[in-house]
Parts: sequence; C-alpha cells; structure tokens
Amino acid sequence: MDVVDFREFYDSPLGHMARRLIAHRILTRWKGLSGSTILGLGYAIPYLDAWRTENRDIIGLMPARQGVVHWPAGQPSATALVDEAELPLEDSVIDLALVIHGLELTHHLPDMLRELWRVLSPQGRAVFVVPNRRGMWARFDSTPFGHGRPFSRQQLTQLLRDAQFTPSGWAHALYAPPLRYGFVRRSAPAIERLGLWTTTGFSGVIMVEAAKQVYAVSEARRARKLVPNLRPQILPAPAMQGYDNPLK
Repeated sequence: MDVVDFREFYDSPLGHMARRLIAHRILTRWKGLSGSTILGLGYAIPYLDAWRTENRDIIGLMPARQGVVHWPAGQPSATALVDEAELPLEDSVIDLALVIHGLELTHHLPDMLRELWRVLSPQGRAVFVVPNRRGMWARFDSTPFGHGRPFSRQQLTQLLRDAQFTPSGWAHALYAPPLRYGFVRRSAPAIERLGLWTTTGFSGVIMVEAAKQVYAVSEARRARKLVPNLRPQILPAPAMQGYDNPLK
C-alpha cells in the first residue's frame, strides 16, 4: 500500500464511513488533549484533523515505503517522509502517538516500536489501530485493512509488552461489513452500536492505548558483558635441554 491507495480509499464512500466510525471511537476514549504534542505515524492524517482545533503541535510522519502527502491542505505542511526505524525526533518529546496503517505494514516492527518508546514522554501514551485477525475487514484486500499482518488481542498484548509498553485501554470499531453498497453505509451506525453491545471479538479493527514503561531495562543492556581489556605479551620460548641443532 502507498499513499495513492490510502488517499483513494479515504476519498471513497466506504473510506468516509470507516474514517467516521474509527474517529468517533478515538475521540470518545482519548480526549482532553489540549496543548499536547501529537504524532501521527503511518497514514494517520485522516484522523488528526479533529485535534487541530485545540493543538498546534501535530505532525504526521509517513514511512518511506508508503510515500508522503501534503497535510493540512492550504497550510504549511506538517508531514514528513521518514524511516520508521529512525524517527527524526528528540527523546521524550511526544505526548500522544497515534499509529494507524503502521504496525501491520512495516518491515521493521521491533525497531519501529523501539523508536516510539524513545520519543514518547514519560507520561506519554501511544494509541495503536490495527486490523483484527478475526474481523471481516482483514479478509477483504479492497481496503487498506486487508493488507499486511492482522493481529489478535493476545498477539498485540505480547508485542507491546516485549517492546516495553503496558496496554492500558482497549476499544473496537468497524462492525459493519466492508461492502460498498449504500444500504450498508447507511445502516453502519446501527450495526456499530449492535456490535459494541453484543461482542467485541469480530470488529474490523482493534484499538489499544499503551503506556511507556520507564522502569524497564532493555534486553540489549541486560545481555551486555564485560570484556577485559588485555594486551597480549609475546614471551621468548624457553630453552630446550638436550637438543642439538642439526644446522649448527
């Protein structure tokens, strides 16, 4: 997937529906962000507009494999093309990181999570939106959520813990099937309410909030060993008794 595919999807009626349902869940659970420094990683710009009214420090970083687009429209660009394994940010400068169309598509998953951990402030939070392995949206490659690697809740929990994050909140969205029929889009809000009321296992996407573990010790540091700095000395060979040199 690249930015052309993402832009075409979110410009379509089905993309508008997905954006509206996911953004509603994000803004319902994660609000009160006035004055925060917010990072969108992946293709997160469709969901960053809602926070621009109360936050000035919002940036969108897009992985090099996807490409980059100008955002916001009509203003100086707040997006950049980056290597997701080496983010061009200082340590502990981000209050909230929204990662969508990121985890499932990257080829450098451990390095990407390591960089997110580095740039988050000690009280910072990361919100990950990933395709649900059990949901219908992961089975249709006509949408971005059908590409890359989907996750189950258990897989996502283990992945974040290995990266020194603590999952602290869960949400689900996209219960309506990813069909382009008009009646499906019109009934999507009712299907969404029914899905949230009955079960969360078959949502199209899983959303998890994760806190940074500031007390964790990295495996690299734990595995490091002390190597003595020794300089070898060459000693003369001992004289051998009772040995006659035949060349003498």
